[in-house]
Amino acid sequence: MKPHYRSLWLLLLVAFAAFVVAEAVGTPEIAGHKFKDAGFIAAVSDVKAEEDGAFASADGMLVLPDTIVTDVENIFPMPCDTASQTIMLIGDSMLEGLGPRLAAYAEHNGHTLYTVMWYSSTSEKWGKSDKLRNYIQRLKPTFIVVCLGANELLVKDIEVKREKYVKQILADIDTIPFLWIGPPNWRTDTGINRLIANSTPQGTFFLSDGMKFERAKDGAHPTRNSAAEWLDSVIRWMPANALHPIRLDVPEVSSAKAKRIFVHQPTED
Repeated sequence: MKPHYRSLWLLLLVAFAAFVVAEAVGTPEIAGHKFKDAGFIAAVSDVKAEEDGAFASADGMLVLPDTIVTDVENIFPMPCDTASQTIMLIGDSMLEGLGPRLAAYAEHNGHTLYTVMWYSSTSEKWGKSDKLRNYIQRLKPTFIVVCLGANELLVKDIEVKREKYVKQILADIDTIPFLWIGPPNWRTDTGINRLIANSTPQGTFFLSDGMKFERAKDGAHPTRNSAAEWLDSVIRWMPANALHPIRLDVPEVSSAKAKRIFVHQPTED
């Protein structure tokens, strides 16, 4: 670089530094003339604040926007959908106890309930079948309740063997709001509850394991009264914890009938 260019660049740098320092300590005054504030430091501060996602308040304090969510749990409770729903309840024989109680809630709250019960079914059965897709297309539910897993408590390596079927069920449900009610364990499972919990979004899985049930003679199914209390527990849990809470005020009657019940046998595919 030529000497006179070097001197010119040095002069410009010194002048720029002088303006920055002067603005930091106050607006300069030379020979009685007060120079106008260039706003350089304020502009840099504003850019930095915007990059940090902050906004300057009137008193100069930085205020973080209140729309930032740092923890997914902070989104709960979710607003309750008070509209009338078309509810589809699908699952295994546990629906014999849950269905009548859910029908009472549906009737009391202006919802329509369809029950699809597949005896001895599993996540594998439903995942391999097109039944769920066909029923969704046919009934057009706006809310789905799933109760599956009771017939899979003792499957070895279940998290490997059944993961694709659980995911297929969720893929069939797609964007329809849903709730998966876990099985009423009568013994320690090999991972079915963990598989469902890890596969579903927060607020869409109700863990039934650990609850106390009065059992029928087979030692597995809750009695009708106990199943009704089970569903009541699910309903009480929903307002503060469900991702898609719907209106489910407590009915005066203990049970009712679904608009229609579809029954499938264990031998069906």
